[in-house]
Amino acid sequence: MAAGLPTEGESSQHPRAADIARKDTQTAFLDETLGHVRSRVRAAGGDAVVVVDADNVVLGLLRARELDRDAGLTIEEAMRPGPSTFRPYVPIKQVADHMVKHDLESSPITTSDGKLVGLLYQSDAVREAEGCPDCARGMI
Repeated sequence: MAAGLPTEGESSQHPRAADIARKDTQTAFLDETLGHVRSRVRAAGGDAVVVVDADNVVLGLLRARELDRDAGLTIEEAMRPGPSTFRPYVPIKQVADHMVKHDLESSPITTSDGKLVGLLYQSDAVREAEGCPDCARGMI
């Protein structure tokens, strides 16, 4: 489950973070310029970018506020380092509760070794959690 692989059994019937995360999220590297990345992301209709290294390990996050900064900055200068992440197996209600409580617009879903699985938006998490009344409530 920590690797984001499919599961079986009763617990596989309830949505988890990896099930809802957007797998087609935009990524960027530390040495790219913000102007280049912003153009690419906005052309694709996005508003967030996960910063990764060559091994796809999450290093940071750019949300709309960071994307609007000076185009000449490097991604390393503009990003939010060390974003809050969730593991793929965390129940969606728990993730939704945490994201709402901490006002997180989005959060990367990563494997136990930090590799990107996808980006989960708060709106997606809340919508899915509300549609699953028999899912376990979060502990937050």
